[in-house]
Amino acid sequence: MDVVEFPFPATPGGPPGLEVTDLSGWARRVRRLGADTGTPVRPGFHLLFALHEGRLPCTVDLTECVIGGGQWLWVRPGQVFRLRRLQDSAAPRSRQGADPEPRGTVILFQPSFLGAATVIAAQLDRRTWRLPLAPAPEAEAPVRQTLAMLESQYHRLSDLPLEVHVEVVRHLLSILVLRLSSLPGGHRRRAAGDDTFRRFQLAVEQDFARFHQVADYATALGYSVRTLTRATNTTVGRSAKGFIDDRLVTEAKRLLLHTDLAAHTVGERLGFPSATVFTRFFRTRSGETPAGFRARARVDGEGSGRG
Repeated sequence: MDVVEFPFPATPGGPPGLEVTDLSGWARRVRRLGADTGTPVRPGFHLLFALHEGRLPCTVDLTECVIGGGQWLWVRPGQVFRLRRLQDSAAPRSRQGADPEPRGTVILFQPSFLGAATVIAAQLDRRTWRLPLAPAPEAEAPVRQTLAMLESQYHRLSDLPLEVHVEVVRHLLSILVLRLSSLPGGHRRRAAGDDTFRRFQLAVEQDFARFHQVADYATALGYSVRTLTRATNTTVGRSAKGFIDDRLVTEAKRLLLHTDLAAHTVGERLGFPSATVFTRFFRTRSGETPAGFRARARVDGEGSGRG
């Protein structure tokens, strides 16, 4: 099962860079890609699921989780996302005693839709630290109220001139993502050296398949290897080289699990000079060969999908 690249959908007549829909609307969007709701997709945008009731099993990269009523899932651009089960609203109601059908809101947005101050304050370039996000009772009401206002204003397009409507929903989305990012698990606290690390992180995300050594990034960014290593250790508790290697392993696992590419082709995509070098790298850092990981992960995935 190959990963389907998911560019931001067109939203004619609505705010460019934002869509607010429900689970059925999300299912329709996926089907327009020629896929089904169980297909792994890689969104090129931020994806927020707010589940109101029911349970929604899913996978983000290699982390399996179940979103429950009142919980949120935040998928960042480039992460591989897969729903384990998604039934359309037209499906028969669950039998008595079973979980209710999943019902929730889905928000798709591009980082460019938000202001620069919000992008920095919400640390949009960071991955969510815990999956899913579960607001504490004192935080749940403000989050839900903000979501309700965003949904209401988004669908009231004719009430205001378009440019005013866009600004209203932009501000409401900003409040929502700031509140979500401030929840426990929303992101790690900022630390000394964080700006240096953020530049390094963005560079790695862009060039990890070309550059595997810290020195390459140090030269490009104008830092010393020692400075990047210190900033990375301070911010995420990992060496700079370890951070690069972790990103390579994550991408390798995504491709091995969600595509049928041969292991040597995966290595080529990630910039390794030969299949032998890639296999040695992968085994050293994950404890198993690429083929062994693929076989085990797919068996585990099939087992977890049974219900």
